[in-house]
Amino acid sequence: MSTELFINSTQKGERIALLKDRRLVECHYEDNAQRFTVGDIYLGTVKKVVPGLNAAFIDIGYEKDAFLHYLDLGPQIRSLLKYVKLVRSNNPKSSPRLNQFALEKDIDKNGKISQVLSKNQQILVQVVKEPISSKGPRLSCELSIAGRYIVLVPFSNVISVSKKIVQKEERQRLVRLLTSIKPDKMGIIIRTVAEGKDVAELDKDLRNLVKKWEDGFKVLKTAKPRDRVIGELDRASSILRDMLNESFDSVTVDTKEIYDEIKSYIRSIAPDKEKILKLHQGKTKLFEVAGIEKQLKSLFGKSVSLPGGGYLIIEHTEALHVIDVNSGNKSNTETDQEQTALNVNIEAAKEIARQLRLRDMGGIIVVDFIDMKKSDNRRIIYERMKEEMKDERSKFVILPLSKFGLMQITRQRVRPEMNIATMETCPTCNGTGKITASILVSDMIETNLEYIFNKQNEKKVAIVAHPYLHAYFTQGFISRRVKWYLKYKKWVHIEKDTSLGVTQYKFLNQLGEEIEIV
Repeated sequence: MSTELFINSTQKGERIALLKDRRLVECHYEDNAQRFTVGDIYLGTVKKVVPGLNAAFIDIGYEKDAFLHYLDLGPQIRSLLKYVKLVRSNNPKSSPRLNQFALEKDIDKNGKISQVLSKNQQILVQVVKEPISSKGPRLSCELSIAGRYIVLVPFSNVISVSKKIVQKEERQRLVRLLTSIKPDKMGIIIRTVAEGKDVAELDKDLRNLVKKWEDGFKVLKTAKPRDRVIGELDRASSILRDMLNESFDSVTVDTKEIYDEIKSYIRSIAPDKEKILKLHQGKTKLFEVAGIEKQLKSLFGKSVSLPGGGYLIIEHTEALHVIDVNSGNKSNTETDQEQTALNVNIEAAKEIARQLRLRDMGGIIVVDFIDMKKSDNRRIIYERMKEEMKDERSKFVILPLSKFGLMQITRQRVRPEMNIATMETCPTCNGTGKITASILVSDMIETNLEYIFNKQNEKKVAIVAHPYLHAYFTQGFISRRVKWYLKYKKWVHIEKDTSLGVTQYKFLNQLGEEIEIV
């Protein structure tokens, strides 16, 4: 499976697209003005302690105070507060190394936040959830600094291993290696990608993380409240950190500045992968050349087509997301209704897993699959859904289908949902209505034409369309219409009609009657 990353720079920020086998699976927008990214560590000030919520509101510079619950303080919060006070006082005994630092006793997990924090107190906090809708960021005091193979956890001595590393011998090997090289009072979380790596690679990653912590220590000494002490990587670099492996074929950018940044980062984490980085210098925009713009238009609408003729309807509310699976009129290739439902649902499961990742949908997702009578078929869909989501990086839970054909999914939401407007202002009514994305109209005509010839067995078909569409299908020595003739062995007559909008068209049979496409 090939994996490609495309980064398109705009005036406001970078658009990042991740493709697998040329299919768009992730899309991110890195706003230059956006702060409070997941993983950023800030020097905050306690603005309000709310005993009723057992939480505090922290000022880190966002328009709304960020939320910090008692359970997110972490057992070593007293050690963290002591360390911040020590560093901020410019005490000569303060040091980024924690081997000489005396840890405080862990707090009671059932305690009260008023026993730990007080108003106007300065505290180091980490963003675990970006501002969403009307809510401010959500914070944690269990600080962690993520690397490629490991995660560094200050004020802890625990070494834990990803559950996805299942071999007992490998787990023991990794724990033994990291125990021998880790700094004192620094905990380690071993990531899945560390499996099979030698001590040199793990040591290099660990030294990079310790260096990042030491740089943060220097910033903390002179930082003002609301300042960012340790910044998370930008979105593109974090994707490379988490996913760069043997299957990565290329990383393509369209500005020299981003090219130099990415090149430097790849050189630091995987020098052998430096050659996959490419700089796009053509006149045509990068996303157009790669076919990403067209995929964005077709994938972010309310309706999403499935390869076999079915389609999804995706609706969003404040509390949850609802996805309805429909068979359409072109997916009934099976004589057995149960088999048809199963086939469409299998296709839908694959596309739904892609849509959750692509749109970064979080919270509660309810999927209404086509009803199936056999419990074995419902179990097949449940297992297929789990299989399709095995590469998901966000935490999720999938429940089996109910007898009504409903599946409930919860997916961790740490940043606002990705939303791209695919509706366009109608050129005929100048904005009083909306039309579907015009870039898809030629594809829709060709899809419907194939259905008319292959499923409805029409002998003679004519298309009535706007002059622009007429020119698109007829111009050139080997035009689209000629290709249709070679494919279907039938000539399609195309008529111009200036009364139609640029996205409107009609199919006529040999009697001149309009063919209805449901």
